[in-house]
Formats: sequence, structure tokens, C-alpha cells
Amino acid sequence: MSEIPAKATESEDPSGGARAKAAGMLAADAAHGGLADGETPGDAMWQSSPPGSIYDYIKVASFSIGPDGLVDQWSLRAEQIFGIPAERALGMDPIDAFIDPDLRERGQRKMAEILDGREWTGVVPFRMPDPVAGGGRGEQGLAEVYVMPTRSLDGEKAAVCIVVDVRTLRSMETDLAASQAIFGQSPFGFLLIDPDLRVRRANERFASLFGGTPDDHRGRGVHDYLPRPEAERVTATLRRVLKTGDSITDMHVTGFLPGSDERRHWSINLYRVHSGSGRPIGVAWLGTDITARRAAAREAAAARRNLALLNEAGARIGNSLDLETTARELLDVVVPGFCDLATVDLYQGLLAGDETPPGLADGSAELRRVAFSSAVSDAPFTGSGTPVAVGAVHHFPFNSPCADALRTARPQAIPGEEGGLVQSTLAVPMVAHDTVVGLAQFSRTKGSEPFGDRDRDLAVELAARAAVCIDNARLYRREHERALILQRSLLPPGDPVASGLDIACRYLPGNASTGRPSEVGGDWFDVIELPGHRTALVVGDVMGRGLRAAVAMGELRTAVRTLALLDLEPAEVLSALDEIARGLGTPGGVQQATRAARRPREADLSEVYLATCVYAVYDAVTRRCTFANAGHLPPVLVEPGESALMLDVPPGMPLGVGGEPFEEVEVDLPEGALLALYTDGLVESRDHPLDEGLQAFVGALTDPSSPLEDVCDHVLNTLDTHHGEDDIALLMARVQGLPTESVGDWTLPREPRSVGRAREYARGQLLSWDLEPLVDTTELLVSELVTNALRYGEGEIRLRLLLDRTLVCEVWDAGLVQPRRRRARDTDEGGRGLQLVGLLSAAWGSRRTPRGKTVWFELPLPDGETGLMDPAEALLSLF
Repeated sequence: MSEIPAKATESEDPSGGARAKAAGMLAADAAHGGLADGETPGDAMWQSSPPGSIYDYIKVASFSIGPDGLVDQWSLRAEQIFGIPAERALGMDPIDAFIDPDLRERGQRKMAEILDGREWTGVVPFRMPDPVAGGGRGEQGLAEVYVMPTRSLDGEKAAVCIVVDVRTLRSMETDLAASQAIFGQSPFGFLLIDPDLRVRRANERFASLFGGTPDDHRGRGVHDYLPRPEAERVTATLRRVLKTGDSITDMHVTGFLPGSDERRHWSINLYRVHSGSGRPIGVAWLGTDITARRAAAREAAAARRNLALLNEAGARIGNSLDLETTARELLDVVVPGFCDLATVDLYQGLLAGDETPPGLADGSAELRRVAFSSAVSDAPFTGSGTPVAVGAVHHFPFNSPCADALRTARPQAIPGEEGGLVQSTLAVPMVAHDTVVGLAQFSRTKGSEPFGDRDRDLAVELAARAAVCIDNARLYRREHERALILQRSLLPPGDPVASGLDIACRYLPGNASTGRPSEVGGDWFDVIELPGHRTALVVGDVMGRGLRAAVAMGELRTAVRTLALLDLEPAEVLSALDEIARGLGTPGGVQQATRAARRPREADLSEVYLATCVYAVYDAVTRRCTFANAGHLPPVLVEPGESALMLDVPPGMPLGVGGEPFEEVEVDLPEGALLALYTDGLVESRDHPLDEGLQAFVGALTDPSSPLEDVCDHVLNTLDTHHGEDDIALLMARVQGLPTESVGDWTLPREPRSVGRAREYARGQLLSWDLEPLVDTTELLVSELVTNALRYGEGEIRLRLLLDRTLVCEVWDAGLVQPRRRRARDTDEGGRGLQLVGLLSAAWGSRRTPRGKTVWFELPLPDGETGLMDPAEALLSLF
């Protein structure tokens, strides 16, 4: 409790304090714009509070205490707060009635001071007396009490008490703060409209759209924001909501923002707002801008129409390998659904069976008009110059839009001739597999909607589909030659070389003994160098034969090399390959493949691509190899002095099946061990089942110490590899780990002195390897990487130098953020460290580790031919 000095505050009106407080609140409200038109602050102070005033929310009561310390007056508000009628309250001792027993003594002292003429105010805990006299304890409460001394008619000292329920006041403060936060922070336009349909309050979002501050919008009406017809409609709706209380949801309103001619669309929600007594005090307006949504809806409708046209084109175009028939099928689809007139011209050389249509450089080669269609006239097409009859051979002038379309392989818009029938024409080259085979022209007559960008894209797609069908015959004739090219490109270029491994490989295409090389398969192998003197070994097999399997193999092999350069774990590589394999057979990729998987079983399964693959990563420093398998045959390991054995690597599901994760297995390979990866063509044929072939293969690996080339020849000569039923891929690797003296490994504390220590360690190690020409460059780059690890990394820092065919430096830390190279501006003081690393090193990069990341760079060994860039020149080149 707190006390304040006594004041001369004698009042004969027990509610005078409350009225003064209410008058102050009304005056404050008037100062903030709460006065009605023509109303003065004095009027607001002395008017009677109507229903819905602040006293509907705040519980304020008054009572008086006589000279004997007992209640002698009890107001109606006191009856509402305390729940005690006046006949019971009169004559009651307020200390005994409302104060807990342990506080009564202190309360009696205060009462004596008050009756002695002292004014007092404070917060008092109280309890409600039980409604039944003599009952137990009532409800607990907290009240702010203001006691003013006064005198009775007889001149004796008495007191008037004003009581405010503190809990109700605190609840109001909380509700008001929450309301302010919601109103002020709403991302939507928010208005409070009074019963006169004037804006009482607006939030910042609304003001940011319509200009000014929220206070500037007070007193405005709907007509100040919307066009007249729209404003009248909204006004009628506001009156209905105010009258009936029925909420309005998602009412669409159209208008303009100040200073803009662009028509905007809003979605409006309206609901009636009530005071604490339930009296309607206005309408809340919540608006959301849906202009973009409506535009998107219109575009979606147009896209659906275009998709329907594309679906029809997919079903009707390409049912025949005849060129003229395919061209007529295209026109049957587009007229009249897409345009009013259309023609198709194909290169005369293509129709004559030439391999490549002539005259592609200037677009002036001879063409034949093979199809024409019109929805308005049977007259020859007159959209671009002299009419050409169907079957006639012609060519376009060099400077004409049609020749330009053929020359650039890009569509051209051609305006209609003055006084002619055609409004505009799209000249679209028919491109199939990067080859222009002809030209399609789509025209709309005057009065039709002009072509837009979406129409242009649709025309290109339709022409491309027809072009693919037209080009199928030419592609079919070239299949044999393409198969030969693919077969020659199956092997990796050159002899594979890997750090810490001796590699030998063999590839035998299927049917090689039958003289039919076009029957290529999908077997492949690869050897991929990874950072840190690590090597990825890959062997895979696409199920099926022919050109389709070879193409899928090429895509998967390219994907494997790309994923390997990302330095993913073997299981992650196979998971990504599985996604790629599932998307190979569908134009839309993996998502389209997922939808295709839900088709009925009668659907065509020719586009399902399945493949097996084993992916291994070998670390030449630790001689540890990590395997992951996707339905492939197990690798075979031959340790020195031991018999060959098949490694127990979980096979997993083939690529393209999806839905199952892949497991990894780590195997420590001893020095001199032999690892063999292979495809099923080596161990399986019609005459030899798989188990028998596997046992024969393991038995053929009897002398692993022989040169690898001899081991490969021995295996192929021992096994039945001339059946020609399937491709054979064999990849063999002998382990030759890095010697201990070729590895420098140090752990550095996380402190600035570690940069200098790292340079000292690097210099000492390079001098011990007789690599003095690399010392300066290595010291500089090591300093940059260790400094970056100190500034941006976490945990201890590890420095490792590896010497093999090249020098590799690695800096390890526990941070997960990968470094990103950026181009520093001339005025920047920093940001050139990674640029310097890129300039002075042969290669650099970063990779994730189980406990953080590794940043590395690679330098070629000095051989007298490859010169290193001078560090000073590199530094100067950055500025």
C-alpha cells in the first residue's frame, strides 16, 4: 500500500471522484478526435454517458463510512461488484467483512487514520463475504481504493471510498494491447467504420495503399475510395451488415489506387462490431488485394485451354509416318480451335529423302506446300505475299519474315495486309532435334483476338510436335549410324588412371560375334577422380537392348559423373540416380513419372527405365572403400595370399524402382588387394546360370599378383564370354595406397597463431619432399584456407598434405557452411582469398564430411614443363 499527503477533498457526492475520472477520459477522447461534429470538449465532459461507455467495462463503485467506522451508504455499483445488497451492507464493518484476518489489524490502523482526517489511496486484497451469513470464505479479489475524508451533517469525521476492480482494469489493458497489435500489424487493409458509414480508424496497410497517414482517413466515406456504382453497392452492403449483423465474406470490389490507372480487385470481409453492452458501434472492414490472383485465374483458364489443345494434338498428330498426312493432322487440330487459316510447307529436299534439308543457312531453299486449311474460305492462303497452291514448290524471298523464321529457327509475327482478310500471322519454324524441317503459318482474320505471347508459345509447341513426327522417318534411317557412334562412345576416353589404384578394364558389346553391332546394350563402367586422392569406381547395366538402352546408359553415366563431382556419399549418389532413372522416360521428369506410375496396368510400360549399379569410393590415404549397391552383382575381392570372395554388400533395389533407401558398407582394403566389378553378361548366359557363372568367375581369379591386363585377359578367356547375348563390362583395380611418408597430417588449435604454424608445417613437409618450387605458393594458399577456417569455421582445424601424382592440401574444420567464391570490387579490402586460391592452384573446392567440411586445393608437381604462376603477379592481378 502507498500513502499520499492529505488533501482538502471534502465532497458530499459519493460518486464525485468517479465522475471526475470519467470526465477526464471523455476529455482525453475528445483530444484524440473522439468528438462528434460541432461538439466541444465542455459538452463532452458534462454530457451523461450513454450505454456503451467506458463504465460498461471498468467496475467502479462507491460507499461511505460513518464516524463509527461502519458503512452508512452503499451504491448500486457496490452491490454489482461485491454482490451484497444495501440492506445487508449498511452497518457492516468493511475491515471485518472484506479483509483477511491476518491483515485486519493493519486495516484497523488505517481506518483510524482515515477517520482522523487523512486521505489515503492504495491497492487492497479483499475477499467477498459468503452470500449466506455465517458461511465460509468467499471469492478473492484485488481493488484499488481511494478514501477521501468528509464530515457528516453533525460535523463528525467520516469518509467516502471509491473502489475500482483492478483485475478488470488489467484485463482491459491486455485486451487493448492485443487489439492494437492485431490492428496495427495486420498485412491486410483494416478499417473500422462507424454507424454513419464514416471511417473511424484505418491501419497502416490501408494508408500505405491509399496514401497519407491512418489519421488522414478518419471521417472519409466509401465514395472517397471507389467509383460511384461500386461505392453505392458497398454502401448498401454496409448498411445491411450494420442492421442485420450478418457477416459478408469474400465480397469482390473493383477500384483504382490514387495516382494509378490500373484496375485493382479486392476481396472484402465485413462484420458488425459491438460494444461491451452489446450495442452495435460500427462495421469492421478487412480487405485483401486479389488482383494478381484474378490475373492468375485468367491465365490458368487460358493455360487449360492450351493444354486441352496440346492433348488433342498429342492424340491426333503422328498416327502415320507419312509426311503429308502428319501435316494435315496438324491443321485439323489448329483450325478453327486456334486460328482461322493455316498452312504447312516442308523442305523439298526432305521430301526427296535427303539426309539434311539444304539451304538452312539463308532460309531460301525450295519448299513444297503440303497442307492448307481454312475456317472462313477455301481460297489459297494470302497472308504473306503471292498465293501458293497445295503441292506447289516455292521459296521465300531472303528478306521476308518467313525466310527469317527458317533461318533463325524462331517464330515471326507478320501483320496483315491493308484491306486483306488476315489480321495477323505467326510464321513458326518446324524444328525437330535441332533441325528445321519446314514452316507452319497460323493466321487469324480481322475481328478475332490478336496473337499473344502465350499463343506464340503454343504455336511453337504444336509445330514442334508435328515436326518431330515428320522427322521420325529421317531419324529412323539414321538409327544404325547413331548406334555405331554410341557404341564407340561407351568407354571412358583413354586409359583410366587413379590415385592409389592400378586400373584395368574391358568392354565387349553384345552380339559382337554375330556381326550386328547395332544391337548395343546398356552396360557401362567409369573411373572418376575425386578430391583428396580418392577415386570413384562405377559399373552399371541398363535393362534392355538397342538404341533406347544405350541412350539411357549415356544419360545415367553422365549423371554419375556429375553427381560424383558434387562429392556425395555413395548412397546419396544412388538415390539421386534413382530419381533420374525414374524421370528418363517422361518429358516432365520425376514428377511426371510419379503420375505415370498411377496409371492403370494397361498403360504402356515401354518408357520404364530400370538399371543396376554399384558405386564405390576408394580413399588412397586410408585404403578404405565405401560401397553402395542398387540391385547389381556383388563386387569380388582378392586379398594377397587369400582366395577370392564376394563382398557382402546389400543389393538394394534397381534404379528406377524408387521408394527404398540404399545402404553403405565400408571395407578396409589391404595393400596389393584386387577388386573386381563386372556386369551380368560376364557370368550369365542361356547355357550357364548365374550361380554357376559366379563360381567360375571367382575361381578364375587365382593369381592376383599378375599384371592386371593379364588378369583381365585370363578371366575373359576362361569364362564363356563369346555367347554375344549381352554386353560385358569388367573393371579391375589393384590397391596401392599412399605411403605414410607421402602424407602430412596436423591438428591446429583454434587461435590466430595457428596460421603461422600451418605455414611452418607446410614448408617443412614440402622441403622434406624436395618440392621447394611449391613452397611459396603452398604457404600462401595454406595461410588463406586456415585463416578462412578461423574466421568462418568451427572447432579444431586439421591440415593435411597429400603427395601422389599431384600435391593436394586439405583444411578441415567442424563448420557446415561451404565457402563461396565472389568477385571483390576494387574498393574492397578483403574478399580475394578464394580468388587467389583459384588463380594459383590447378583446382580447388570443398566437400562435406561427417563432422564438418573440407576445403582443398591441388597443385601440379614441378616437372620442368608446367610453370607455376608467381604469387606476386597473382596478387597484383586481383586489383
